[in-house]
Amino acid sequence: MNDVILIDAGTGNLRSVQKALESIGANVSRTNDPHKVRSGRRVVLPGVGAFGNFMSGLRALGLEMLSKKRR
Repeated sequence: MNDVILIDAGTGNLRSVQKALESIGANVSRTNDPHKVRSGRRVVLPGVGAFGNFMSGLRALGLEMLSKKRR
């Protein structure tokens, strides 16, 4: 596994997710920059259990449409 973008939408326990990814060899970049997220080859959307809050964070950052553009 190479570079992974971990979206920081202001919710979730990002440190735990980051540590888990790093434990399997990922080079993790946490960001809320839409350009960096869109250019990422591997993108992780944390927020299970609080996904509604996570989606609100994505909308606030202008990242809501990513899933539709990638299909």
